[in-house]
Amino acid sequence: MNARTASPAAPFALLTLLVSGCSTLPPLATVEHVDVPRFMGQWYVVAAIPTLLERDAHNAIESYRLDDDGTIATTFTFRRGGFDGPLKTYRPRGYVQSDSNAIWGMQFLWPFKADYRVIYLDDDYSATIIGRQKRDYVWIMARQPLLPDHELDALIDWVGTVGYDTTDIVRIPQQRAAAQTVAELSR
Repeated sequence: MNARTASPAAPFALLTLLVSGCSTLPPLATVEHVDVPRFMGQWYVVAAIPTLLERDAHNAIESYRLDDDGTIATTFTFRRGGFDGPLKTYRPRGYVQSDSNAIWGMQFLWPFKADYRVIYLDDDYSATIIGRQKRDYVWIMARQPLLPDHELDALIDWVGTVGYDTTDIVRIPQQRAAAQTVAELSR
């Protein structure tokens, strides 16, 4: 069929087919509850779909401190380009935005708050996964700088079950001694 003989309904049918073929992901579920004081402290970023600021990060560490006003002072440090690369430090502020304490706004630049959701949390608070509704970035973090491969692989697989493209996930290089040095420098 050429353009002259095409039915007027053909473009509408094509549009309907394209739209119906596109599926939207359901809302990104969070954990039922986060004990904020227990969540505070140091977390090593062991894998991520990183933002532009985090690309080529080594020894990435996210540290949280609950302030008296209920906000969360955050310090994110890493070495850029290698274990001996320049130290980068960012200090966003977190704002709990849900009764479950699992949805935060993370403010790097006033007045904007980035979506930050605790979507996975071990019962013992030894590992967590932070995601975003858009499923554009994700961070897999642990209390230790290194996880056994089978544990990290299982967490990455889990991220795929909630709608992320796991081929975008990169493992963040961590060295125990160097990571501890980064943590000490960020205090």
